[in-house]
Amino acid sequence: MHFRSREAKAETDVSTLRIVKLEQDLLAKNNGYAEANRRYLSAHGIFALNLVSSPGSGKTTLLVKTIAALNETQPLAVIEGDQQTENDAARIRAAGAPAIQINTGKGCHLDAQMVGQAMQQLGLPNDSLLLIENVGNLVCPASFDLGEAHKVVILSVTEGEDKPLKYPDMFRAADLMLLNKCDLLPHLEFDADLAIEYARRINPRLQVIRISATSGAGMPEWLEWIKDGCRNAVAAKPEASLG
Repeated sequence: MHFRSREAKAETDVSTLRIVKLEQDLLAKNNGYAEANRRYLSAHGIFALNLVSSPGSGKTTLLVKTIAALNETQPLAVIEGDQQTENDAARIRAAGAPAIQINTGKGCHLDAQMVGQAMQQLGLPNDSLLLIENVGNLVCPASFDLGEAHKVVILSVTEGEDKPLKYPDMFRAADLMLLNKCDLLPHLEFDADLAIEYARRINPRLQVIRISATSGAGMPEWLEWIKDGCRNAVAAKPEASLG
């Protein structure tokens, strides 16, 4: 009996090592595609953002309002990630932006190869903005680099203040947190300061903007953050790609 137990443990250890090796290989392959995406984006002065959140955070509504505000002054396109349906991409197109929908099926995140293929289909213009709306999930997308300049995590005030503590990898990977639906704060017991404190406990360098896509609060700051990123992407474009 003792021998069998040791044998079973050995088999479990081998299986665990195989799973870890497969995950490492998968991430290494993804990182290769991500670097290719990043080189392409950099060469063409394209500022790319990877928007991540839980389902129901208001991410698509925020995107629609962002597109409406930038459409006249900033060339932009959207890659929509969802497990099923093309509803979100239809909303984005109706707002006036070219969009490609990627349905991941049972997959819980976009990967860099998917995004690279979508970028080529979109035919992104030089000096443009690329907004990538990832699948609604605060776990899997944290590990997958898409070649973006920044991950932007969206936390709504209708969620718990402790989301950053529950999903630390995502908040650690992000450069900016949008605290969304702030117009609802008078009607909730959500502690915005505590949520921000938790987020910065995980990631002290995290920038935070309190925002409401509905009321427009915080939108000017968010839009200026995007414009700064676009200007920096154009300024950093290699000389060989200019002209």
